[in-house]
Amino acid sequence: MLNWSNRFNICCFLDNNDYPSPYNRYEALLATEAIEYIALPAGNALTALQQFHDTCQDWLFGHLAYDLKQETSHTPIPYSAARDNGIAFPDLYFFRPRIVMLLQPHQVQIGGVDLTAQQAREIYNACLQMPAHIAAQRSTIAATQPQSRLHRAAYMETVKALQDHIHRGDCYEVNFCRDNFIPDISVHPLTLFDQLNRLSPAPFAAYYRVKDQYLLCSSPERFLQQQGNNIISQPIKGTTRRLENAALDEQARSTLFQSPKERAENVMVVDLVRNDLAHTAMPGSVQVEELFGIYSFAHVHHMISTVKAIRENNMPFTTVLQHAFPMGSMTGAPKLKVMQLIDQYEPVRRGLFSGAVGYITPSGDLDLNVVIRSILYNAATRHLSFPTGSAITFYSDPEKEWEECLLKAEAMVRVLKA
Repeated sequence: MLNWSNRFNICCFLDNNDYPSPYNRYEALLATEAIEYIALPAGNALTALQQFHDTCQDWLFGHLAYDLKQETSHTPIPYSAARDNGIAFPDLYFFRPRIVMLLQPHQVQIGGVDLTAQQAREIYNACLQMPAHIAAQRSTIAATQPQSRLHRAAYMETVKALQDHIHRGDCYEVNFCRDNFIPDISVHPLTLFDQLNRLSPAPFAAYYRVKDQYLLCSSPERFLQQQGNNIISQPIKGTTRRLENAALDEQARSTLFQSPKERAENVMVVDLVRNDLAHTAMPGSVQVEELFGIYSFAHVHHMISTVKAIRENNMPFTTVLQHAFPMGSMTGAPKLKVMQLIDQYEPVRRGLFSGAVGYITPSGDLDLNVVIRSILYNAATRHLSFPTGSAITFYSDPEKEWEECLLKAEAMVRVLKA
């Protein structure tokens, strides 16, 4: 499917990598060939998205970038004065695909605008005739060291400055990110995604291309899912490295579960998500389905909680997004203040990183991930980046936060140097 879809300059492939979850609807989805699209800067983009969906009432695939925060908070936050990240995804982009492929166990559904059964069969056969594996292509990355505008000493100082804000009572928790980038590099994005997806399979993986901009994503986190009036959000806060020894690995899981610091981080973001969903939910319907769940991935264990709500009748999905985005796990508490601090202290604008990628169905259901553990690439400018971050609290040790950023970058670094 990926080899077949890569002929199109706009496509979106979403893969849950067989990760078991009662909330997963599809094993994988593929959307290709844009009939029409909407690409807008922050301002009135969500309103335009709702109008676009109301008009076409079809599948839409695309993204919300972090800087869409300008129109999601009641107090407008101006664009960050930070330097652009060099990738140049628009703040909001969704496209109406000509072809959609939905994979479920033992079956694939292929449909699209004016697509006949014979044409669907031809697409199916064309996919089967493509190579089963992505051909590896040599790049020049192996000899190139990733750069950052925030080196270790500056990172430590910034974490301490953020903790000063916490001590003063300005905030409780702030997600602080640092960029990693390689300028003037030529890569084969599909090869990198294939290698990343094999090395670090994740339930919200995505290969997403909008012309010259690429997202190669191995995200473990769901931002928001809406099915009918049922809404869930599954924030991640709490991370530890996996260990090769089974007994020690189980001990690492237990230590993560019992950690007062990680629990404090997790419960703060859960409270924030509960508040975000309450704005558009039926009174009394917001509930914590699971608190402090420990889930294992290829290289790390994560602490994940699940918050559920019932949407008010006839509430537009973009209104739900307006109150929930950006996600609490990538901002902090209280959200407005920490977004201001993020703009103040992060030297590079986040762009699509810590935004969301996913789909909207013809009926207005949606499923969106959190864009983390990702490689972003602009083929026109030959610029590649892979930011990482962690949650800063009163109890944070700057050295350990630095190590957590490096841990989260490991899979990307290994793929880039392979």
